[in-house]
Amino acid sequence: MDIPISDLQEAIADALSEEKAYDLAKVCEFFGLEPQDKDDPFTSKRIYVRSRLKNKPDVFLIELAKRVHERYHSEKLGAILKQLAGKGVAGKVKNLICAANGPKPEIVLLDSVSNDIQIVQNEQYCLVYDKPIPEHGLLWTDLVAWWREQESNGTLKRKELEVSLYERLRRSLVSEPEKLVFNTYFSQFRNRLGDALLALIPQVYLHYDPYTISQLTNGKRLARQRMDFLLLFSNHIRVVLEVDGKQHYAEQEQASPQRYATMVSEDRRLRLAGYEIYRFGGYELQGEAGRQVVVKFFHSLFKRHMVEVMSL
Repeated sequence: MDIPISDLQEAIADALSEEKAYDLAKVCEFFGLEPQDKDDPFTSKRIYVRSRLKNKPDVFLIELAKRVHERYHSEKLGAILKQLAGKGVAGKVKNLICAANGPKPEIVLLDSVSNDIQIVQNEQYCLVYDKPIPEHGLLWTDLVAWWREQESNGTLKRKELEVSLYERLRRSLVSEPEKLVFNTYFSQFRNRLGDALLALIPQVYLHYDPYTISQLTNGKRLARQRMDFLLLFSNHIRVVLEVDGKQHYAEQEQASPQRYATMVSEDRRLRLAGYEIYRFGGYELQGEAGRQVVVKFFHSLFKRHMVEVMSL
């Protein structure tokens, strides 16, 4: 475990020290922490808990931390658990080019050292979010605030602004299964998560080749230039959702082992780089059954990343 064990122990002790001193012994026993010699919660609650945490194996402490966090919602403990869930991708998000719904944007590097870009053509067919990603990840409220700053949006009321952004993002989706994922996410979790809702960003450029496929004599050179959806739990914790239609594994209605191999090879590369990738088959995303698949998935994803979802 890369995080010092003392940091995890301290975070658990901080969370449990919210209890009254006269209740702390029973609380510790509830969590499986046995009494130690000469420990006294009335002298120091934190020292009292830390004494019970000594010599506990890492696996026990991590599971204990999850249980404690579920009950006490400690910000410090939650941050450590997020780090333990996965280090994620190295480096910070610089340019988020997304919601493409027309011809491919033409991009030039203004400063290759700083990786500053400019879209010189077809900018109207995509969105470019270029603000720093906060430590809490990219929330829907962050995206809405950015959308207000865009041309002609400043006079819109909050509800109108959200609807306007939602519709603009949705227009970048072509397939019905993709629309089902997007619609279900907002209809089921906008109210449950409120201002803590992460932005579900569609059609995000991952790689960029300045040439179109028609301009290349040997076909495309980069696998998967765009991701179907991206969630940013932080700069480093990046979750990719892919909705697979027949084009992902077949050519002209015939199974294509080569196309499938290219897809899974790119998945491996991204996972090794720190991305989380989850795939849906378009076939499973139909009607009410498809909506339930999406709801169940996001509940599990949020639980994995310690995001609390309110029940309605």
